[in-house]
Amino acid sequence: MASIAEMEQKGQGSPKGVLEKATSSHEGNAKWLHAHYDPYSALYTFSSCIALADLHGDGDNKLIIANLGTGKYDMKLKVYKGTVLMTENTIIDLPTAVCTFFMDTHDPRTPAVAVASGPYIYVYKNLRPYFKFTLPPLDVNPVEQDLWNQAKEDKIDVQVLKEMLESLRADGSEGTLTVRSLRFLMLDPEDMPTFANLHKHSPLKRQTVITCMTTLKKSHSEEDAISCLVIGTESRDIYILDPEAFTVLTKMVLPSVPVFLDVTGLYDVEFRVVVSCRNGNIYSLKKGSKAPKYSIELSSQPVGLQRMGKNVVVGCMDQTLQCYTTKGKRLWVLTLPANVMTMELMDYKTRGFKAIMVALDNCEVHVYNEKYLVNTIKTEDIVTGMKFGRFGREDGALVMTTKGGGLIVKILKRNSVFEEKDSRPGPPAAQNQKLNIPKKTKLFVDQTMRERENAVTMHRMFQRDLYRLRLDAARSYVKALETSMTPMSADPLEPLKLSATVNGIGPSFQLTVNLQNTSSATPSINLLITFQYDEKLYQLQRSSIKVPLLVPGLNYAFQTLVECISDKAIADTIKVFVLRKGKSMPIITGNINMPVSEAQVVV
Repeated sequence: MASIAEMEQKGQGSPKGVLEKATSSHEGNAKWLHAHYDPYSALYTFSSCIALADLHGDGDNKLIIANLGTGKYDMKLKVYKGTVLMTENTIIDLPTAVCTFFMDTHDPRTPAVAVASGPYIYVYKNLRPYFKFTLPPLDVNPVEQDLWNQAKEDKIDVQVLKEMLESLRADGSEGTLTVRSLRFLMLDPEDMPTFANLHKHSPLKRQTVITCMTTLKKSHSEEDAISCLVIGTESRDIYILDPEAFTVLTKMVLPSVPVFLDVTGLYDVEFRVVVSCRNGNIYSLKKGSKAPKYSIELSSQPVGLQRMGKNVVVGCMDQTLQCYTTKGKRLWVLTLPANVMTMELMDYKTRGFKAIMVALDNCEVHVYNEKYLVNTIKTEDIVTGMKFGRFGREDGALVMTTKGGGLIVKILKRNSVFEEKDSRPGPPAAQNQKLNIPKKTKLFVDQTMRERENAVTMHRMFQRDLYRLRLDAARSYVKALETSMTPMSADPLEPLKLSATVNGIGPSFQLTVNLQNTSSATPSINLLITFQYDEKLYQLQRSSIKVPLLVPGLNYAFQTLVECISDKAIADTIKVFVLRKGKSMPIITGNINMPVSEAQVVV
């Protein structure tokens, strides 16, 4: 069986002109091959109604799409082999979700296709109708039942029936009314008597509809293991169905109507259901729990929900992408450049790479590795539905349906590498890494309590010590200025700078004194350099050096030899004084720490 790219090269699929035009417009993205684009496929669907599966066990995955048609008619289940329509089946009502699952262990191992539509789940085996599951009926409101019974016996007229049903709906019981009553209230007054006379003799039934559906592995985690169906309903319930007998195994109750489902784990061992509801909250349910334990309150209504490891990533209507833990802690929030249309999990098992794909209404699909944007895909139209997985014989295929009814197929290049950093300019990734903060010990807690109880006293002691430190520093600075113990002159009339270096290993050293006039225009005259040292240790060739006129800005070097006359291997400090002739107070002073002299070798 040929791959999608090979089929396109042979001319199968869309017209050649459309394909060449689409390929040339996407040469900029080097990570994806543009395999197919047909703007006239007339496919109007969402991500929940798209699936990829090997329906015949031959290793060639087919594309399964539940087409919404016009919304009132032309709803069909379409199966594509490559880019060619293989089969199609008519669906009676609007589809809400499509899933493929293994319902038995018979050979050959071929999955069944489940289509959720209204209150029913249509199961197809080998692309043929196999079974229809109906949701359990709900209890009818007793007041509503009594009203229709009275209308049946002509005890009340149509006007009274309308007023009583409207009062029930105003009391907040709209979600508990049957479809018959809701349709009755939607009619014009002149059509109500005909509708009531036609249906009042029929038994009153209250049926809910399916809003979302996914699968859950039953006892094994292999790809071809038996799976259970997990469905969310308009009546705020979650049902887990047995894949063989299609009976309800578990029922869970939610505070609101579920719209997105994500399930992990095994039914027979442990599983967790993460549900996004219409009230803008996300709930987490575990095995054995009848009601949600954790709740996440979003900033706006959710548009898509995907799970990455132990975290939940949700796209909202306020153009944000948010990440939470299953316990409700928010990890990060990203502001997107446009509104979110749909989301899909990119699980590229060949490279072990997982990412979140977000379709925006600016004709772009962003690929996020955690919070970092690693790739951007440009599309010809706004994407409303997408599915990533194995299509044909290609593992990294991305199938997208557009707002205008088009079909786009892209293939991830096998040598593509997604860098684990943000492709957008900004601060480095290391700036966003969390610090490894150790856990609080008992000593830390006790110290915190002590600081809290003695805060005033500790603050006063700190201020006292700080003032004392500042006082000691000021006194030392004034003393240094008064005694000219600094290498730079503090006198504005004598702006000098002194530095000294010692060269040699002993017993003879060369002492170099560098003197510089730091004034802007005034030269320095009548200066003298003298040394103070221990005469038992050292002997200087020149103990006094006359300094010529110092031009401002120039560095003057003065050298003398120092002879170490002691054999005790000790060192001392030599002080350098810069004096003005006729004054005993030095202008500046420098301390030179002499190195230990090497022993004199006699040959």
